[in-house]
Amino acid sequence: MTAAALIDLSSLPAPDALEALDFETLYARRKAALIALWPADEQAEIAATVALESEPLARLLQENCYRELVLRQRINDTVRAVMLAFAKGSDLDQRAALFGIERLVVTPADLPNDVPAVYEDDESLRRRIQLAPQGFSVAGPAAAYESKALAVDGRLLDAKATRPRPGDVLVTLLSRDGDGTVDDALCRAVESALSAEDQRPLNDTVLARPAEIVRYRIRAKGYTRSPVGADVLIAQATKNARAYADKVRRLGVGVAESAIKGVCQAAGLSKTELIEPAGDLAIGPTQASCCVDVVIEYGGIYE
Repeated sequence: MTAAALIDLSSLPAPDALEALDFETLYARRKAALIALWPADEQAEIAATVALESEPLARLLQENCYRELVLRQRINDTVRAVMLAFAKGSDLDQRAALFGIERLVVTPADLPNDVPAVYEDDESLRRRIQLAPQGFSVAGPAAAYESKALAVDGRLLDAKATRPRPGDVLVTLLSRDGDGTVDDALCRAVESALSAEDQRPLNDTVLARPAEIVRYRIRAKGYTRSPVGADVLIAQATKNARAYADKVRRLGVGVAESAIKGVCQAAGLSKTELIEPAGDLAIGPTQASCCVDVVIEYGGIYE
């Protein structure tokens, strides 16, 4: 399995352990159970009483239902906390510990200036957890090299292993900082870590190199059905486009023209006229895209 073949956790069906919660459904069920506690000849009167929300009995039942709903939601949250797809923060750290993984430091703390350390985000850690089982192998699968490379330094955003020629393993690296270019010192650190005899097959020569950065900008005109609130929609479309650019800022992941238009349309635009890029950007396995600017101008009305 390669990093590209990792299971898309967001595409998995909702776990059966998670309960769909609805106050009205729970309230109706609890109300029916309450009415059933009375003798049959008194149930109609009790039903009429709890039908009035101003009645103390109805108020008490509503408060009790709300507390039950909160408890059930807490149970749902507890279930999510132990699932890789949903765990966050320290809960995700606990999942990572099962694989001997710790959250990496991206920027060390500056104690004299009271600046806290910056750690890798949840999504990066989640991806490394998915890759971790591949790292147990020293037989040379691509994902093993990628998993071990990403564990070297928190500044690394992505790594991809390829075989340019027999006996050589090229590990391409992408940084979180700047445009993604990795400096020589970090390349040497990764190369050294992956060249240890207990980390690779004896006949492999590991080479770590920075990714080739493909820079581009997103320029578009956005149209709306009404001028009212157009600035809000344009701002949201710009935000969506930036988020998409960040999502595809990975090794070997292309930039799709249709996807850019799609995220702009999702903001509520009636039409998106994409100026740059002029088409899809094909990104090779040793390349990564870097969006240097996002500018979406208001184009007017399009119904």
